[in-house]
Amino acid sequence: MKPGGQTPMTICRQRLEQREQELRAAAAAGRRIGWARLVTLLGGLALLGSVVLTGEPAPGWLWLPLVAFFSLLALHEKADRRRRHADRGADFYRAALARAEGRWAGQGFGGEDLAEPNHPYAADLDIFGPGSLFEFLCRARTAGGRRRLAGWLTQPASGDEIRRRQQAVRELADRIDLREDLHRLGQQLGARLDEQGVRQWAGQPPILPRLPALVGAGLTCLLLAGLTVWLTTGGGLWLVATAALGHFAFTLVFHQRVEQTLASAESRMPDLALVAGLLARLETETFASPCLAELQAGREATATPASASIRRLSRLIRLLDWRRNQIFIPLALLLAWGTHLAFAIDRWHRRHGAEVARWVEAVFEVEALVSLAAFAWENPQHVMPEIVASSEPRLSARGLGHPLIEARRCVRNDLALGPERALLVVSGSNMSGKSTLLRAVGVNVVLAQAGAPVCAEAMSLSTLQVAASIRINDSLSSGVSRFYAEIQRIRQIFDLAAARRPLL
Repeated sequence: MKPGGQTPMTICRQRLEQREQELRAAAAAGRRIGWARLVTLLGGLALLGSVVLTGEPAPGWLWLPLVAFFSLLALHEKADRRRRHADRGADFYRAALARAEGRWAGQGFGGEDLAEPNHPYAADLDIFGPGSLFEFLCRARTAGGRRRLAGWLTQPASGDEIRRRQQAVRELADRIDLREDLHRLGQQLGARLDEQGVRQWAGQPPILPRLPALVGAGLTCLLLAGLTVWLTTGGGLWLVATAALGHFAFTLVFHQRVEQTLASAESRMPDLALVAGLLARLETETFASPCLAELQAGREATATPASASIRRLSRLIRLLDWRRNQIFIPLALLLAWGTHLAFAIDRWHRRHGAEVARWVEAVFEVEALVSLAAFAWENPQHVMPEIVASSEPRLSARGLGHPLIEARRCVRNDLALGPERALLVVSGSNMSGKSTLLRAVGVNVVLAQAGAPVCAEAMSLSTLQVAASIRINDSLSSGVSRFYAEIQRIRQIFDLAAARRPLL
């Protein structure tokens, strides 16, 4: 129960209704503006036709319909942005309600391509696939965010790292406005982000030397000074000619590298702009947990926030667009506009190129943490497990259930394993819930070691290596019988038992 006596699902329904109202209002405004544009266009054409037919000089006010049309065009774009904003917000709450009402299976991303072959428990515990734990948890929109979450579910973290994630999840859980905004931004980011392209560009060595940038700036200043002298006094033409020749030679020497620098930066700017939007939203928050504080881009390594650094690059790219303006082209050629901007972009790349990968990784980390935080907020009956530092393996739980089974059908059990009871034999008739109990234990341990809440009234455990042999299949293509597949899994479990981490 949240403050004010409201459950998470009550809050979701209320906010969904608000977003749908905003969506309807924005759509209606867009339709009205669309009709107004049409009327303005037809009216302007009618006025223009009357002027042509009468042969009279066009009055000055004939420009008014054109100005009104483009003003309405800007208003329509604004209304369309409000519509998309509301629609993405509504999608955020629809998905939460679908999970609460058991309508989520097969509707999200199951992560089948993220499953490792022969993983010691992923297939047995339904970690990936339709209706899996991953599909239930995942809110990430980028491929990197999904990989990060998948890694947390398949590779148990250390005790200290688990506690760090738990703190971050607790802090993010109640920040529903932040999670809604990140969902909106993530939808744009996931659809467009070329992670590999950004990494390759950021990792490329600079191709423009530093010193010639000063030479180029000096030549431009000399050329402008010569032109000023020539225009004001009529003399100094030799200075203009000398500076222009040096300017042209400088531009020619670096032309190929300049164009390569500009092309690569322009191609990566849309991706970086999306990353900047998400990081800028994070920078507006104040976090107490060390994990989130470190992820606030730009504060760990430099005094300048990451979003501000990316906006500076964006301004350089926008200035670059000026050289495509037909009116500005002569001045751009005179000033070597593109060359100077290429050197400025190269300086940005030297300073921030190594940080770009860290910024992108921060996005992935946040997406994975938000997935766990949403799970925690939507399931307030779940608890955050205690990770104990123990020389002996321990696992105890009270009221343990399977997190993917609806509460009204979930059968809960108590469990205690440790030095006093290292083995638990589960027996019973067919369809009595033996496999479900084993999967409930395994899945909750996986959740606990990812940093997430667990489906239990209370739970404590030491760090464990999970392994299972519940769902083993033969393989016709590999020539492996079911018996041999079982033998292979048992051998894998024995190998894990010899490792440092205690085996469950």
